[in-house]
Amino acid sequence: MPRLEVLKTYKMYIGGQFPRTESARYYALADKKGNVIANICLGSRKDFRNAVEAARKAFGDWSGKTAYNRSQVIYRIAEMMEGRKSQFVNELVLQGLTPAKAAAEVSQAIDLIVYYAGWADKYQQIYSSVNPVASKHFNFSFPEPTGVVSIIGPETPSLLGLVDAVIPCITGGNSCIVLASETQPLGAVTFAEVLATSDLPGGVINIITGTRKELLAQYASHMDVNAIVYYGTDKAEIKAVQENATLNVKRAIIRSGIGTPGPELINDTLETKTTWHPVGY
Repeated sequence: MPRLEVLKTYKMYIGGQFPRTESARYYALADKKGNVIANICLGSRKDFRNAVEAARKAFGDWSGKTAYNRSQVIYRIAEMMEGRKSQFVNELVLQGLTPAKAAAEVSQAIDLIVYYAGWADKYQQIYSSVNPVASKHFNFSFPEPTGVVSIIGPETPSLLGLVDAVIPCITGGNSCIVLASETQPLGAVTFAEVLATSDLPGGVINIITGTRKELLAQYASHMDVNAIVYYGTDKAEIKAVQENATLNVKRAIIRSGIGTPGPELINDTLETKTTWHPVGY
């Protein structure tokens, strides 16, 4: 009798742990030939609420770290990912990419993490200012993290898109909950294993697998989420995100896809704080 392969059931990543979905549901992930290659947790609204609690708990410590320390931690993620490069390539191939395209996407994802690690202690100089005022004050404006950010990640490219979504967000000191690609989730769940063995504190990045249809409204409406980043072009989804975001006036950032890397993506989830300091009194 031919041996039956033991399929891996990938778990979610919440608060630095790997829980199964509380709903006990999963979906079978198939390759282009229809062969089942893995079982993926079908995340629920309760899973998302748990992830928000974990992200809020992690936010204070992560945002309070020095910019240089955040840079070191993010660079360590790239180091860990480099060591598992072949696994990421193999999983992208399983999901339908050619070996060449898979290798290119993994390399770009690693390079993007290194790129933002370099920005972690530099974006403040770009977005800070000393403002002229007509009084005896110094007036300073400087960027601060928004808080907890929910992210609807792009379907493709699944791994590079995930990195493009979460790394600029945490570079600015935020914590986040990202919904992985439904059709190509393997890169996201393996990325979670990288995060768990890196220096990133648990809860800073939380990864949920599931469907946009079930979770999009929850991502946009949760009252303890301070901003939402949405990747996609579906007009109905964009409208739902923008309308639900008004419930607690959270910022809604709409991205049609992966753009040019830059500090602007960090600034999307930052808020500018202005401080007045009297002089000469």
